[in-house]
Amino acid sequence: MISTTDERGVINNFAKDPVASAAEYPSEAQQRRYWIMGAASTVFMAGVFALAYAVS
Repeated sequence: MISTTDERGVINNFAKDPVASAAEYPSEAQQRRYWIMGAASTVFMAGVFALAYAVS
């Protein structure tokens, strides 16, 4: 933990700053997986809503 002391002796504690890094563009395989996961979640949520509508 980083701490500093000012001229009056008051101690201030600061959180460590994370190291910043640039994001990388997803590969073709990752993009395909994202599309498949999005389609699967859309179908799943449509089924949940259809079931909720049928039960009510």
